[in-house]
Amino acid sequence: MSHTLEWKARLHFFEEEGTTKTRAVVDTGTAVLTGHGTARRNPADADVPGIGGEPAAGRALQDLGRQLVDIAERDVEETGTTGPGPVRPSSRPM
Repeated sequence: MSHTLEWKARLHFFEEEGTTKTRAVVDTGTAVLTGHGTARRNPADADVPGIGGEPAAGRALQDLGRQLVDIAERDVEETGTTGPGPVRPSSRPM
């Protein structure tokens, strides 16, 4: 059986006084999930707009990923089947 889906994701960035906050929103068609991430500039560093976006977005996407894995694990449990076990984060260095 073939099955294709498309999920829409949006990232929203807010920068203020050395802090970048990111909200990641994904619409699965059956649910809308939101992840949040924050990055703070070291006060000794220059204030360069946009530079905190990558870490804040990465953290928001990690939050979103944890939520999706939790939902998937609950869904598997509810079906009474056994899955491969908990999904563990990669130990690869970034």
